[in-house]
Amino acid sequence: MKINVARRAGWLYLLLIPLGVFGILFVPTYFIDPGNIENTINKIANDELLFRMSIVSSLLTQVVQIFVVLALYELFKAVNKKMALFMVISIMAAVPIAMLNELNYFALLESLGSPNHVDMYLNLHEYGVFIAQIFWGIWLFPMGWLAYKSGFIPKVIGVLLIIACFGYIVDSFLVFLNVNIGVVFSDFTFLGEPAIVLWLLIKGTAITQHLNKLTTKNI
Repeated sequence: MKINVARRAGWLYLLLIPLGVFGILFVPTYFIDPGNIENTINKIANDELLFRMSIVSSLLTQVVQIFVVLALYELFKAVNKKMALFMVISIMAAVPIAMLNELNYFALLESLGSPNHVDMYLNLHEYGVFIAQIFWGIWLFPMGWLAYKSGFIPKVIGVLLIIACFGYIVDSFLVFLNVNIGVVFSDFTFLGEPAIVLWLLIKGTAITQHLNKLTTKNI
């Protein structure tokens, strides 16, 4: 067992927050003016470097996500190897979807002179995010189950992660079905992720010691 695998997983997971916020949430809130595509185009054209930086941040988010899930696999494989592998497969499915989705933003930059094309690429990118979000939800189910069964993470965090899983998935399919109920479930069900990050960072040493004992016992 490598030293402090829990804390390493926690720091990597924490890194996803600023990268994800800037790469995925920043563009819709800063650049996009709903109902005014001309203003949106002007904002992007006037600050293209910042727009491109957000694309790079989104791509880096996916790269870091790979290291996060591999660290979590190392953490949880002693609990249940098959479920830990399911967790890895789920996030590995999301990574290429999310990275390829950024092509819509590059296409948008090439189409700034055509409002209709810009609007189309913005919509396609939004749908692409919600497709990737299905897997961002799915991977939380095995992670939550593993956390619940682990003995070194509070069961309530495992339950919160499973709840977060369904929040993301429901939000995605409501978008695909064009159903607007006025509620974004993931705005209320996300608590499991910051909770597990804090637990891994605070209790990292104790968790690693627990895993070392478990590994020694199974040898």
